[in-house]
Amino acid sequence: MKDILIFKRVEKKYRIDESKKNMLLAMIIDNLKADPHGKSTVCSVYLDTPDRLLIRNSIEARTYKEKLRIRSYGTPKPETDVFLEIKKKFKGVVHKRRVKMPLEKALEYVSTGKTDINNQIMREIDYAMHFYRHPAPSMLIAYERDAYFGKDDEGLRLTFDRNIRFREQDTDLTQGSFGEHILPDGEYVLEIKTNGGMPLWLSSALDKLKIYPTGFSKYANAHDISLEKTKTLLLKGEQ
Repeated sequence: MKDILIFKRVEKKYRIDESKKNMLLAMIIDNLKADPHGKSTVCSVYLDTPDRLLIRNSIEARTYKEKLRIRSYGTPKPETDVFLEIKKKFKGVVHKRRVKMPLEKALEYVSTGKTDINNQIMREIDYAMHFYRHPAPSMLIAYERDAYFGKDDEGLRLTFDRNIRFREQDTDLTQGSFGEHILPDGEYVLEIKTNGGMPLWLSSALDKLKIYPTGFSKYANAHDISLEKTKTLLLKGEQ
């Protein structure tokens, strides 16, 4: 796996139940191949300011969104390689840059701003970290993911995410992926990522099953749940 990865693609998201997930896969599986890593548990620690400026900007923005995070696959140890990422979305096109490094080095950089990595992607991340005045770990979000590529087009990627959960009080990735659930049991977030247009066989299957795009951000939904909990506690305190 490369130490530096760059992605530029169009992403569409869909909320579906397990029945529709199974029906969709049955219709299109001949056009797909499984991700070499198979099923995985994706864990991301989102970096933000104390007042969560990044996610508030992302929720309010119409054309431009930006997120910073540390991502692992499974529960890492301090020496396990993770990805320090910056993700930008401009007019529907997602640009993701990420640098691989041990978790302990990523946390050291977030804490001190110091790193021995010097490349274009790291400089871009560093600029964003300075711009937002050194955001810190704000929330951990984890989920189980099944991923597929297009058999004849590896630029096409489908991911099915379930058991999406979050926590705010302990964002240490080494402590596991436990957390409060964002969606009900049996619900999935399907993400379709392409380098351009969607193939006809896929768009036809989505139409037949009446699966339509919907805006869904895991971090934004977790942030909304957190706000509601805070409001509820404040109201109880006033009573």
